Amino acid sequence: MSQELPPQYDAKSVEARIYKEWMDRGFFAPSKRSTLNPKRSYTILLPPPNITGNLHMGHALNATISDILIRYHRMKGFATAWLPGIDHAGIAAQNVVEKNLRKENINRFDLGREKFVEKVWEWKEKYGNIILDQLKRIGASCDWSRTRFTMDPAYSEEVTKAFVHYYEKGLIYRGKRVVNWCPRCQTSLSDLEIEYKEEDATLYYIQYGSFVLATVRPETKFGDTAIAVHPKDPRYKKYIGKELEIESLDTTGALDAPRKTKTKIVVVADDAVDPKFGTGTIKVTPAHDMTDYDISLRHNLPMIQIIDERGRMNERAGKYAGMKVAEARKKVVEDLRAVGLLTKEEPYHHSVAVCYRCTTPLEPLPSNQWFLNMAELAKKTAQAIKSKKTRIIPKNFEKSFFAWLKNIKDWCISRQIWWGHRLPVWFCANSHDGIEQKIKELLPRSNQNLGEPPHKNISFVVSLEKPERCRFCLNCKMDQSTDVLDTWFSSALWPFAGLNDADKKQFYPSNVLITARDIINLWVGRMIFSGIEFMSKTPFPDVLIHGTILTKDGKRMSKSLGTGIDPLQYIDQYGADAMRFGIIWQTMGNQDIRWDEAAIMAGRKFANKIWNAARFVFGRIGNASTSLPTGQAGSANNYSLSRAAAKSKGYLDTLKPKTGADKQVLKKLTATKKMLEKQIASYELGPALHTLYDFFWHDFCDVYLEASKTQPDENTNALLLNILTASLKMLHPFMPHITEEIFQKLPTSEGKWLIVEEW
Repeated sequence: MSQELPPQYDAKSVEARIYKEWMDRGFFAPSKRSTLNPKRSYTILLPPPNITGNLHMGHALNATISDILIRYHRMKGFATAWLPGIDHAGIAAQNVVEKNLRKENINRFDLGREKFVEKVWEWKEKYGNIILDQLKRIGASCDWSRTRFTMDPAYSEEVTKAFVHYYEKGLIYRGKRVVNWCPRCQTSLSDLEIEYKEEDATLYYIQYGSFVLATVRPETKFGDTAIAVHPKDPRYKKYIGKELEIESLDTTGALDAPRKTKTKIVVVADDAVDPKFGTGTIKVTPAHDMTDYDISLRHNLPMIQIIDERGRMNERAGKYAGMKVAEARKKVVEDLRAVGLLTKEEPYHHSVAVCYRCTTPLEPLPSNQWFLNMAELAKKTAQAIKSKKTRIIPKNFEKSFFAWLKNIKDWCISRQIWWGHRLPVWFCANSHDGIEQKIKELLPRSNQNLGEPPHKNISFVVSLEKPERCRFCLNCKMDQSTDVLDTWFSSALWPFAGLNDADKKQFYPSNVLITARDIINLWVGRMIFSGIEFMSKTPFPDVLIHGTILTKDGKRMSKSLGTGIDPLQYIDQYGADAMRFGIIWQTMGNQDIRWDEAAIMAGRKFANKIWNAARFVFGRIGNASTSLPTGQAGSANNYSLSRAAAKSKGYLDTLKPKTGADKQVLKKLTATKKMLEKQIASYELGPALHTLYDFFWHDFCDVYLEASKTQPDENTNALLLNILTASLKMLHPFMPHITEEIFQKLPTSEGKWLIVEEW
């Protein structure tokens, strides 16, 4: 049987072919492991990428770490299951489809909800799985037969059941609260979905009677219901609890004729006030600021909403009504200056809360929303960490996680979009609520009051199925809530939702979750309490937090900023194994990675080293009857050696170290294997790769291969073949394609596949 390795390794001709072989032979399924022990399973969850996503370096890092662990444990004899899937990405997917529709001069209201959702499904079927195909190019050995989508029927059923469970337990409630509202996406967002954008602004000092207050949002003054000071600030102690009459802007009359008016306002003391900010006093606008809203709850202050859901001033702003916030701010400042109530202006740099999907500045607004009470769930999550049922690695991330749990707020889980899991809530069509819901569906977008008004007589039922008969009016067909659940509500169920009963028993809990630090609270914490609540145990014992890949100068990678890097370009240029090498080579602990393409180039160089070393060994055993001149063995282009001949030459027998070089290389091999296992067990994959590299390049190639040139005997040849085979096994989790390609050519591997070889 003739076996040949071409003079040069060509990743493009190897990787796709080898991956297809693995797929066709079903090696990614846990049942295909030849030494499988049903009681030994090893499971990793793929953090489900959005259907709108394309592969970026963060995905590549996460997938490479996961694949190394999966391939290692597969070779160790575990029933490995790397469970993949896609998240429906409510707001992001809706935005993408709406953007495409706008190119045709269509908006979602022209289509209506049902037709629009059909459009999103069409888009998902066409583009939604692209990122999974891209992950395959990295070599990700996921069990693709178990691919889930968070809008699959089985998955959706568990999401709905979770909502009903929480509601019946008294943890989900509906209430009017100040929420983060995106005027662009026209929906509420949770506190964890906020991003912040640095901005140069102006700090305006406004006269409030005896006080001068500093604010960046003078347009909200018409919603002020108090002045707040710090309780220990001696400058204002005498005013605490008093109601003051102050001069303010009159909102009536003509826009070009600003004038003053008299109003009354109360002074309260609250620890939330920073005595060092501005003059140490703040205006309290409960409807339009989260901190102010909290202050209002503590002091029983009224809420006056003056900004609507479109980001415009409402009728309570009088003559400023209809203006966008920025426009109103400019006009209010002009008028304050004209009537002598603006005392000072100064530059001010601060962070502005923006939507994490469209970057539109958010407006805190009062709105009727659905909330999940987090007090009990947060305690369960904290206890899981404290009792070490779940470890966060590295441990230093626990501090911020506990701080979040300690100060956690109830989770706003409802969204005012159309793509997602609709709430299993049914309103009486003849109640105010039902009428309001219908109006929101039927009116043109420009005329909608998109925020739900408060209702005194709320008539709704929470149920898995639509009630056959309305229990309130007894004769209507009840309307389902138009709200959908926050995407993170459904992804919190990811460790178990959509799995069949058998898979839940075998693959829950998983062994380790690999993720980035920016979603510890958004996703990890929520999966922990969901797993405890619905599966009675934490979903994973280990949470491995990897670093973030930054640009070479330490900046965040961003396609929009032109600093993003496409890992597929690296795969096209250098090969998947080289890219995997480059990523892991730079992964040292949880430290952020300042990306250096040189590491991928080193990976390609290392792949060539492996290839040439294999060619040298194959040349030796293929020409074993002839003593190869020193310096010539590694340059042999062709060789042939039957497996029968290999067996007859003793290449499959027990190794017999005879020389000092033999003993030294075997000692190094054993030490490398032990160190490698220790490092992988502690998730030190970067150091593990360095350990492997040092052994293969230096101990094996530089030292032993050179020494073997002076010892062209059968025992040395057997050692060469066995050490190469052992090296391929150790290298396989890191560089799977090239190692499999070489392994298939070994005279000792007939009918075998490295991917399922015993470690």
